[in-house]
Amino acid sequence: MLLCAQYMLPITSKPFKDGAVLVRDGVIRDIGTSDMLKLRYPEEDVVDYGQAALMPGLVDLHTHLENSVMRGIVHDVPYTTWIASMLEKSAKMDVSDWYDSAILGGLEALSSGITTVADITTTGAACTATQKLGMRSVIYREVGAMDKRRVGYAMRVAENDIMHWREEVDGDRITIGIAPAAMYVCHPSVFSKVSEFARREGVPVAMHMAGNREEYNFIKYGSSPFSVHTMDQKRGYVEIPPWLPTGTTPVRYALNWGAFESDNVLAIHCVHVDDKDVQKLKEYDVAVASCPRCNAQLGMGVAPLNEFLRAGLRLGLGTDSPAATDSTDMLMEMRIGMLVQRAVNVGDFLDSATMLEMATIGGARALKLDDKIGSLDIGKRADIVAVDLSGSHQTPTTDPVSAVVNTCSGADVLMTMVDGIVLYEKSKWNVGVEVAKNIARVIEIRGKLRM
Repeated sequence: MLLCAQYMLPITSKPFKDGAVLVRDGVIRDIGTSDMLKLRYPEEDVVDYGQAALMPGLVDLHTHLENSVMRGIVHDVPYTTWIASMLEKSAKMDVSDWYDSAILGGLEALSSGITTVADITTTGAACTATQKLGMRSVIYREVGAMDKRRVGYAMRVAENDIMHWREEVDGDRITIGIAPAAMYVCHPSVFSKVSEFARREGVPVAMHMAGNREEYNFIKYGSSPFSVHTMDQKRGYVEIPPWLPTGTTPVRYALNWGAFESDNVLAIHCVHVDDKDVQKLKEYDVAVASCPRCNAQLGMGVAPLNEFLRAGLRLGLGTDSPAATDSTDMLMEMRIGMLVQRAVNVGDFLDSATMLEMATIGGARALKLDDKIGSLDIGKRADIVAVDLSGSHQTPTTDPVSAVVNTCSGADVLMTMVDGIVLYEKSKWNVGVEVAKNIARVIEIRGKLRM
């Protein structure tokens, strides 16, 4: 199959006009101009997307697909109020609800050009959903316990889930990892045990880190809305005292407990960090997932992307929970993330090309999948999207990269392909689920959540 479009955005080389990609057996076999590849492969079927950009599939470095059904339910509240509301709503969900919600999230991701997601879950719904939908994913099983005596049991249950999930999925497309729960619900020994398991089994690790001021104050000073005063009500009996001020930052607290001792660690958010934190993240080769829309929506702060880039960290973008941002849209994530950085860092002008790189090859590097995905290079997996650039607000297009980042949203995606299989094309689906049935289930679930 030959995919053609007016623009080609390979990411690792300069964009060029009238580009084409040859896809065979799920792999990119050749790239070049449309005329050249049509002459070289006259027997191939040609699909021409016209005034559009062919580009690598977007890599969503952090999300919670199973929360998709809760989008739009809690608005205009800060992080601590939002997380409490989410816990309350979650109590009304059952196993099938989580699965149908994750399917909804996966469908939205595909329709907005996302081919790979990195998802943190306890239910496993995202694991089943991405397997069914044909998406590429890294699924992290979350594990946590505040009481030290419960850590061993929590780890055993998580390890069993991981082994079971591995057997249920296509290992070439889906990777299973492990994730310590948020720091304010984790005994610190969880971090070292997670690292030990990750080294032993060769699995990736992800963790929320330094995402909001309340977490920062909890770790450093022992006081915030997450403080010990309500732990007896929320968590039952725990050791006394369960928490004391550490006097250090969340990054260095995690470091001190061995959180960075495995080979493939992803830190999510990293909003409230200092220069020494950034230095330590680089020293231990910890990748960072930045989630600008969620951070802005919930009043969490602004991550220092320019400092991360200067330090040479592996860096990408995540959409985070759809319950916070109301959509799984990486194109919008790029634009808002770029504009926020420009507004707060006058003099450090972040450009469109950097944002597009973060959303593609940057995310792939962060997951250590850049040998397979993230750019249109011969030999890589055919995870490709076509984005429409024919709108009146986009023409005439003098810079396709700028047009994609500054003018596009998920609604402009014409086609999404994973492993050479077109899963979405102009509102048509080629996935292993009944889309209409899922939408009906979602309406039913949302009615239950509003009660």
